[in-house]
Amino acid sequence: MSYFATQIMDEEGNISYALTGAGYGVLIAVMLAVLLLGCMISGSSGRKINTKQLVFSAMAIALGMVTSMVKLVDMPMGGSVTLCSMMFICLIGYMFGLRTGLTAAIAYGFLQLIVDPYIISVPQMLTDYILAFGALGLSGMFKDKKHGMVLGYIVGVLGRYFFTFLSGMIFFGSYGAYYNMSAPIYSLVYNGAYLGLEALVTVVILLLPPVCAGLSKVRNMAGNAL
Repeated sequence: MSYFATQIMDEEGNISYALTGAGYGVLIAVMLAVLLLGCMISGSSGRKINTKQLVFSAMAIALGMVTSMVKLVDMPMGGSVTLCSMMFICLIGYMFGLRTGLTAAIAYGFLQLIVDPYIISVPQMLTDYILAFGALGLSGMFKDKKHGMVLGYIVGVLGRYFFTFLSGMIFFGSYGAYYNMSAPIYSLVYNGAYLGLEALVTVVILLLPPVCAGLSKVRNMAGNAL
């Protein structure tokens, strides 16, 4: 038994770890440190993340967390189709750019780990949570581009897909034998199924004229925070 996590074995002999109180405390401290570091570091323009940006980002993260708990499809080995939860995290990058987007998305990854952890090893934890959810912040690459929200969302989801694919292939690939699939194919299909379905539904929603108009208003409001 570790001070930060306890070992759990299921009926099939698979080992995972549950966080202890100290483990949760460390994750919360790291998440706060990530946010503070992002606020303190200046970007290429010399500007730091200000209070208003932080408030907008916190609201988007909260919406992302709430909608991530509304699972329209819950996959048997982890992962789910949620109520467009990734859209809210990608929205941060679209409003404020790459640095703020990545900072908020990484913090969101820590928050997901705190709320709904499934840990079999430290590398798996980092890949499935910090890197995968953190990749949603890549949406900030398209902050000033035409159709930037849609393009940023697609790139952010592809970034998450890349890391979930790696995790599935390396850490969960053995489950592919149940379906007569190799580890890479199993991970591509399994993770692509739920991420692809949610991405498709969300992109359709983002392209609706009322949603486009609403996002433009939100971004104009957020623009005052720059």
